[in-house]
Amino acid sequence: MSTENVSQNVSRNVPHTILVTGGTGTLGRIVTERLRTAGHQVRVLSRHSRPFAVDLREGGPGLDAALDGVDTVVHCASSPRGGDEDAARNLVAAAGRAGVRHLVYISIVGVDRVPFPYYRTKFAVERIVEQSGLGWTVLRTTQFHDLVHQVLAALAKSPVMPYFSGISDQPIEVAEVADRLAELAAGPPAGLVPEMGGPEVRTFADLARAYLAASGRRRALLPVRLPGKTYRAFAAGGHLTPERAVGKGTFEDFLAARRKA
Repeated sequence: MSTENVSQNVSRNVPHTILVTGGTGTLGRIVTERLRTAGHQVRVLSRHSRPFAVDLREGGPGLDAALDGVDTVVHCASSPRGGDEDAARNLVAAAGRAGVRHLVYISIVGVDRVPFPYYRTKFAVERIVEQSGLGWTVLRTTQFHDLVHQVLAALAKSPVMPYFSGISDQPIEVAEVADRLAELAAGPPAGLVPEMGGPEVRTFADLARAYLAASGRRRALLPVRLPGKTYRAFAAGGHLTPERAVGKGTFEDFLAARRKA
């Protein structure tokens, strides 16, 4: 066995002190659970989570305290309302002062291809992470089932349900992403790792029908196509990764689990 492999095995077997930003969110909460189950000491950082209630966009001494003695950071905190780049800069600077060994960042498939403003921000944060001087790992995944469900639920409020014509999606189970992030956090920095996509590429019309069937609603479907290069990039599949369809749970599996919950 090579020295590198020995180092990786030792790294994965030794408990770490890990900070999860956004650790109360949809993804961060499960990542935290996985890491604690594996025996790691985990700190949760969010705007309202004590004792590490910190707004990353502002930084400050609370961030330095949260990072004191931390080996690895899993950066899940993000907001479509803005501020991610400032948050990343503050986190990177504080992590450098604290001597953090490894920064793991969760990104989105297509951030380098689709000119959607939130995607551009995520891509900019990737650059901040890569240029941080820290050991780093970036994982890109397709959208979570939860987000697709949220979008479809909003669209279904109308008696006629619009959907995005010509666009497909490849939703993935958030728990599978959490498993992968926990694995990456326990290992050495790995750079940009292979993407994770859901098991199926599905048209939005197909996903809408699955949602309606599961929710017991009846809606006429109205195809809608929007102008602009962002819509064209989505229609071209810039946010998909069919060659990396590694997810197992389907959208129907997700809907069935919600019904049982």
